[in-house]
Amino acid sequence: MASVGVGGEAPAAETMASEAYLAGDAVREARELVAELCRHFYLQGWVTGTGGSITVKANDPAVPLAQQLIIMSPSGVQKERMVAEDMYVMSADGKVLSAPVAKPWPHKHPKCSDCAPLFMKSYLMRGAGAVIHSHGIETCIATMLDPGAKEFRITHMEMIKGIKGHGYNDELVIPIIENTPYEYELTDSLAAAIAAYPKATAVLVRNHGIYVWGDSWINAKTQAECYHYLLDAAIKLHQLGIDWTTPEHGPINSAKRLRTLLSPGIPNGCHPADSSKCVVLDIEGTTTPISFVTDVMFPYARDNVRKHLTCTYDSEETKEDIKLLRIQVEDDLANGIVGATPIPRDDAGKEEVINSLVANVESMIKADRKITSLKQLQGHIWRTGFERKELQGVVFEDVPEALKNWHSSGTKVYIYSSGSREAQKLLFGHTTYGDLRQFLCGFFDTTTGNKREARSYFEISQSLGVDKPSQILFITDVFQEAIAAKSAGFEVIISIRPGNAPLPENHGFRTVNFFSEI
Repeated sequence: MASVGVGGEAPAAETMASEAYLAGDAVREARELVAELCRHFYLQGWVTGTGGSITVKANDPAVPLAQQLIIMSPSGVQKERMVAEDMYVMSADGKVLSAPVAKPWPHKHPKCSDCAPLFMKSYLMRGAGAVIHSHGIETCIATMLDPGAKEFRITHMEMIKGIKGHGYNDELVIPIIENTPYEYELTDSLAAAIAAYPKATAVLVRNHGIYVWGDSWINAKTQAECYHYLLDAAIKLHQLGIDWTTPEHGPINSAKRLRTLLSPGIPNGCHPADSSKCVVLDIEGTTTPISFVTDVMFPYARDNVRKHLTCTYDSEETKEDIKLLRIQVEDDLANGIVGATPIPRDDAGKEEVINSLVANVESMIKADRKITSLKQLQGHIWRTGFERKELQGVVFEDVPEALKNWHSSGTKVYIYSSGSREAQKLLFGHTTYGDLRQFLCGFFDTTTGNKREARSYFEISQSLGVDKPSQILFITDVFQEAIAAKSAGFEVIISIRPGNAPLPENHGFRTVNFFSEI
C-alpha cells in the first residue's frame, strides 16, 4: 500500500499525527466496509459497469467527524470484485494519504474515484459521514419524466419517512442538476444545489444518477434505499397514469400524460390543455392576516428562541440551524448589518454561544429579515408550538372554500412564502378550519429565491412545468412581489386585506378583497 501526499509525499507532522489512526482498526474496518457495500450495491444495479462510487469516514470516536480520515473507492474498476486493499485513504481535506498498489494486466492502473471532488463538497458543506453515488436505472429515468424540471417532487408515500427531516405528509424535494461529459465538471453545480437546498440529503444528476449523503454509512445507505424506492415508485405510477406529486395520488390529466409520453419536451404541468391554471399564493396579507404573523408567530419565536436552543442544543437539527446562523452572521458582519454580533466558537461554552445566537435572532426578527437561516429556526420553534397546541394557524374565512373549489376543479395550488416550507405546512396543517394541506400541492420558500426577484418566479415556473408562465396565477399583497412575478410572465392579482400596506397609485394590477372574486 503506497502512502502519498501533496507532491507525492505527506508532510512529516501530518504523517506522525495520523500514523496510528491510519494503521488502526477504524481505517481497516472502513476499507472492508466500502468493499462490502460495493458488492451489495452491485447486486442492486447501482454500481454496475464500473459506474458509481462510495466513500465513508473512518469512524474513530476520539477524532471529531470533521477531522476523520476518508475512505474512497477507486475509479473504473469492477466494483463487485474490490477488496479492502483497493481503497484510497484521504485526509479530511482531501489529500491522498494511502493509495492501492498497481495490479498486473488486465487491471487498470489505480485511480481515485472521479467523484472525489463531489464527495468532498458533501463532506465539507454538509458534515457528512458517508456519501453514495448510484447509477441505478430509476435515478436516470425519474429525471426524464419531466425534462424541464429542476426538482423531483413526491409526497404522501410511506418511504419518505426514511429521509432525514421528513414525514409521511411532507413533500420530498430533490434538486436536479444537468449532466456533463466529465464527472468533475459537476462539482460547481452540485455545490450550488447543496447550498440552495439546505434540507436536501441528495442531488439527482439528469440522465446519470444520484448523490446521497448521511451522517453515517447506515444513514446514507438507508436514505439511498428510500430514494431508489421512491424514484422507482414515481416511474411506475407515471406508467399507470397516477400523479405522485399530490396528496391524493389521483389520475394524471390524460391530455397532459399523452403529451408527456409522446413529446418529452413538454414538461408535466397543471392541465394546460383545458386552460386551467396553477395558483401560487402568498401567505401574509393574502391567506392570513399580517397581524397573526407579526403579533402571534414572530413574538412566539422570539420569546422561545432561548428555551428552544437550550433544550435542543445537541440535536442534529439544531446543530444545522446554528451552522446556517453562523454563516449568515459572518456575512452580516462583513456587510455591516446593524444588530449583527459575532458568535463565539463552540469551545466558548454552550451558554455563551446561545446568548449570542439569541441576540442575533432577536435582531433579525425585529428587522423582519427574509433569510433562510432565520426562517428555518423559526419553523422549528413554531413546530413545537403547534405540537403543544400553543399555536393555531389562522386564515381568512374565504380561504378554505377557495382552496376546496380550486382543488375540485383540478387546479393545483402552491404556497410561496418567505417562511420556511416547514412553517408553511405547520400553519396550513393546524388551522381553525382543520388541516388544509390536502388542498395544496407544494410549498416554496426563500431557498427558491428572493420573493422580489423575477428569477425566483422563473424557477417556480420551471418546477411547475407549465407550457408558459402566464398559466400561473400569483396572488400577493406586496407590490414589489407583484412586479417581480409579472416580469417573469405570471398573471398577477393583488390581495386587499385588512391591515395590508397601501398600494401606489396607478399600480396597474387587478385587485380582489376575497378569493371568491377570482
